[in-house]
Amino acid sequence: MAIVSKDTTKKRVIDLTGSDGNAFVLLGIAKGLCKQLEIDDTIVLEDMKMGGYEHLITTFDTYFGDLIDLER
Repeated sequence: MAIVSKDTTKKRVIDLTGSDGNAFVLLGIAKGLCKQLEIDDTIVLEDMKMGGYEHLITTFDTYFGDLIDLER
């Protein structure tokens, strides 16, 4: 048995059918990611709120899809 290094290239996965799929949770995650990435969260959050839930998750994916996978 060998000890292997942690794979840091894996993307975080958010299950949209679970509690993390709640719109308010996704907005909070987006706000935190904006802070980490030094992005103006006002623009991102307002964009996410401009439509219904499908718009919110599509916009989340547009901004953060390179970092996080959304699953249904």
